[in-house]
Amino acid sequence: MKNIYFAFLSAILFLTSCSNASQPNDPIPEHETFKIQSQQIGEERTINIWTPEDYKTTSDSLPVMYMADGGIKEDFPHIANTLAELIKEKKIKPLILVGIENTQRRRDLTGYTEVEKNKEIAPIVGGSEKFRAFIKDELFPEINKKYRTTSEKSIIGESASGLFVMETFFLTPEMFDNYIAFDPSLWWNNHYLVRTAKENLTKFPTTGKRIWFAGSNAEDVSPYTKELASIFKT
Repeated sequence: MKNIYFAFLSAILFLTSCSNASQPNDPIPEHETFKIQSQQIGEERTINIWTPEDYKTTSDSLPVMYMADGGIKEDFPHIANTLAELIKEKKIKPLILVGIENTQRRRDLTGYTEVEKNKEIAPIVGGSEKFRAFIKDELFPEINKKYRTTSEKSIIGESASGLFVMETFFLTPEMFDNYIAFDPSLWWNNHYLVRTAKENLTKFPTTGKRIWFAGSNAEDVSPYTKELASIFKT
């Protein structure tokens, strides 16, 4: 059986097709939902969890993939259905998908910015540090308590969510084992993450981490993804 990383690459390809076409009307997969009151963010959040078909009939512990944009009306059904098909075809090993439904998306998924134009996109921006603390300190323990999980964790995101994935990779790489970012908004704060990539990589942990990122042909994305790719090759 191919390893789980095939799922990540397949998910990227799936998101690519979605971004270049009309949004598909995916059926809502069977899933569980719970609410968690976050002290870090100061609000209640809705969490959607998809588990493989045979999760309830086995005793296996599974890796977990986390995603922002994880609402039922967001990307959660797309990714869950894609993973279900890959698992059914025995192309990947089973995993649990945890979707975090948005409340103030641009607040949670963006970091600090000095660029005034960036601040015009939403009433509040720059809340990624608190959102990351919510995931690490509040959501991780809750998922581990409610589900049979291994220590392996992954995160996937697109656009602003992809920016959050990349920021987490550079600033707190120990949080996840695998990072996937499609069309990350690397232009944020005058492409700060790209400008500081080499410095952040010098402080990187010795434990193995994997990252996949891809950009479209959009003019405001491609130069930064290409520059970042060149940094990873050096």
